[in-house]
Amino acid sequence: MTKSTHHPLSPPPLDELANTIRLALEKNYRHSTVNIVTCPDLTQTPWDLAAPGLSGNETIADIGGQAHLFPRPLFDNKYSLLECADIMQLSAENGMLIGAGAGPFHVLGTNSELAPNLSWKAGCTSIRNKTRYAKIIDGETKDKLRPICRICPSTDCALMMNLFGSRGEQGPVLKITARSRKGAEKSLTECVQRALRDTYGSEKQISLGGVFLLRRGKGYYHVMPDFPSEDKLPFTDREQLGRWLTFHNFAAPMVCLTVFHSADPEVLGLRMEHTHCFSAEGRDEGGHYHGDLLEEEEAGEVEYEGYFNTVRALYRIDRPEGKM
Repeated sequence: MTKSTHHPLSPPPLDELANTIRLALEKNYRHSTVNIVTCPDLTQTPWDLAAPGLSGNETIADIGGQAHLFPRPLFDNKYSLLECADIMQLSAENGMLIGAGAGPFHVLGTNSELAPNLSWKAGCTSIRNKTRYAKIIDGETKDKLRPICRICPSTDCALMMNLFGSRGEQGPVLKITARSRKGAEKSLTECVQRALRDTYGSEKQISLGGVFLLRRGKGYYHVMPDFPSEDKLPFTDREQLGRWLTFHNFAAPMVCLTVFHSADPEVLGLRMEHTHCFSAEGRDEGGHYHGDLLEEEEAGEVEYEGYFNTVRALYRIDRPEGKM
């Protein structure tokens, strides 16, 4: 790691946040709840996390950024998740990381989406790595590509990453349920993020991480293909970058790992929301979450359940000099 900065945060109490989030969910879903609960064991089905909880030295990191991909991939920007955990001052004796970012192309041999999901004990001598990667492979015909999702053989990542870290203990967390969307906001995380931003403004940063399950319905996801050949670089604008991505509809249940912020008052170039998902049933599906796909007449089918926690420290690691 070449550079990192530490930024203390002062989140409101969970019960105060619950009241704010509750009002936003009521506007967007016909049925919703927000409560403070002791985190259930998230290593169990359907969550399949590497640690049971989201509590203990809760910390978030924003590593690299989209400027490491646009206007061209910067292949020197490779990272170790365990080194990131050390920079985040997570305990070497007992800790966990979840989040969203780009996979280790130098290990997998191709570009991919990554959903970090690992824990460790005993000074990192015992690592439980349940991280998934989603990549694009050739389909039945040359012009038809399809995604696959697998357990990642590495604890590395690349280009950009957003991480939530803790000791993985089962402490108090926000439990959110929502179903039967009636509003225009198709993303659960962006609905919550918007509520926090509208309530606390641009000068108060509240950062959350956690996991949610799309229990029913379909979601809209993208998966990055392999890097373009040199003759197709650099990317010239966001539209070209968007055409390069592949988009997919995946049915529930999907486990979604997320990091998001209400604001960026220090102008750190934070990625404000980042969520990567994988099938809770082991299907070959995973990628970057955009929201649900349900039309108004079908909105009764979408259903979510999630667990989230705030953090008291943000680490900005290897911040790009350019801007996306």
